[in-house]
Amino acid sequence: MTETENTAPVESQEPVNITVADLQGLVNLIDVASSRGAFRGNELAAVGTLYAKLATFLQQILGSQEAPVDDAGAGATDSAE
Repeated sequence: MTETENTAPVESQEPVNITVADLQGLVNLIDVASSRGAFRGNELAAVGTLYAKLATFLQQILGSQEAPVDDAGAGATDSAE
């Protein structure tokens, strides 16, 4: 019994796309699971670290999408010659 017998060829699989909404769903899932006591005490540090990373990443992504910089006239007032 070898591992190659149980694996499908990579080229026949479609690429997996993870969206910001998927990551937000994961953060929500962690919140719900935590509030329902789904994690043991020794798992809480790892879960908290993952949650913090995801939340920070989402804040950065959503912050950059919500605050687009309007550079339409930025070159006209350049006085740092």
